[in-house]
Amino acid sequence: MNDLIFTKGVTMKTYETVIGLEVHVELATKTKIFCGCTTQFGGEPNTHCCPVCTGMPGTLPVLNGKVVEYAIAAGLAMNCEINQNCKFDRKNYFYPDLPKAYQVSQLYLPICHDGGIEIETSSGRKVVGIHEIHMEEDAGKLIHDPWEDCTLVDYNRCGVPLIEIVSEPDMRSAEEVIAYLEKLKLILQYLGVSDCKMQEGSLRADINLSIREMGAKEFGTRTEMKNMNSFKAIARAIEGERKRQIEVLEYGKAVIQETRRWDDNKDNSFAMRSKEDAQDYRYFPEPDLVPIVISDEWLVKIKNRQPELRDEKMIRYEKEYDIPAYDAGIITGSKHLADLFEETVALCEKPKEVSNWLMVETMRLLKEEEKEAEDIAFSAEHLAGLIKLIGDNKINRTVAKEVFEKIFKDNADPVKYVEEKGLSMVSDEGVLKSTIERILAENPASVNDYRSGKEKAIGFLVGQTMKEMKGKADPGMINKLLKELMA
Repeated sequence: MNDLIFTKGVTMKTYETVIGLEVHVELATKTKIFCGCTTQFGGEPNTHCCPVCTGMPGTLPVLNGKVVEYAIAAGLAMNCEINQNCKFDRKNYFYPDLPKAYQVSQLYLPICHDGGIEIETSSGRKVVGIHEIHMEEDAGKLIHDPWEDCTLVDYNRCGVPLIEIVSEPDMRSAEEVIAYLEKLKLILQYLGVSDCKMQEGSLRADINLSIREMGAKEFGTRTEMKNMNSFKAIARAIEGERKRQIEVLEYGKAVIQETRRWDDNKDNSFAMRSKEDAQDYRYFPEPDLVPIVISDEWLVKIKNRQPELRDEKMIRYEKEYDIPAYDAGIITGSKHLADLFEETVALCEKPKEVSNWLMVETMRLLKEEEKEAEDIAFSAEHLAGLIKLIGDNKINRTVAKEVFEKIFKDNADPVKYVEEKGLSMVSDEGVLKSTIERILAENPASVNDYRSGKEKAIGFLVGQTMKEMKGKADPGMINKLLKELMA
């Protein structure tokens, strides 16, 4: 992102924004990284912890092997080199949400390094480098109580396993940052290593941002905004901090390396503390955990388990299912939606029909109810059942929309619902013919209009017949019978 700044004189400066991210991802293991406590979100405060994850004297950690597997899977998907000999380190700092007064992390030998993922924005495609991915444990959570004027600590989150994905400073705009985070989120969800629920803190981003004059080789002084957990807030924070740093430089001052807190309600950031460097944390090798050795056999086993990711799935959908690229992009934009699509197609073997129901009616109802694709609760069996009812001419498409709304909201069985509500289509030609004859007798003007060449008049007569039949008839059959009787 470039900004043209006119100074008080006649000179003009162009600034470039430089952004790198540290993304913290809570892994989807059932237990914590070094103990058997549950990682389940929520629960009463301080009920998901034990002497190990709260660092009581005399306790020793035991590494959860699933954490290592998930970290390797993420690294492979992000084109990283895997460090087959790595270890943990102690990161020392004193803060109320860290009962041990240190965090077990990886500084010197992270498990993954030197990777990258491709993103696409309005400026085109580019690769954002991944400097490293390392494993670590999460800290607790501080809860500020304004009524009691105090701060409470919930240690449930202590010891929940994290991977921290550290990008290179390759991004230049909020658009690129959001594209990177969306790509990252989809990769992690497709792998199954995290649910990435930002509202629950499963994915949080620290923004490292600096500015420099266009053409300068050296980076400017960076600031860090921590624990951003909404894409909209991240975009606004980048824009706000970029403008703030430009103003600081234009007033002849220097940007201070510090950690800042973004207040989305006030649309402003505030200094919290000076930004620490690695030496401030007094890292040293974790003495209670042995080094990790990843064998060639283990690595191959994890590689062979890697699932089909979004980019490959999009290409396959276009070729195998013959659906438009746009539809393939929307459907694969959510792992849950993609799984639902494939399961339904496997049951009914009508990919275009399934795509249409997901792209039109499902998206409409999600928008109306302000829900995300991950909130879809209906089953593939019920959507396939609806499509079969249409294909077997048991219901028409008007009735099908009503049935689908019931499926969407209550995961209702379409066959039972149609039977209970008496929505089956009337296909008795005799019944339809007698109804149409009555409609024609009641609407002689429309009949005369049709016979005098006004083709659109038949639409009114079809509508009247459908109304009389309470929507339970085949419009195509009605149209055919009308033409025969008015010939």
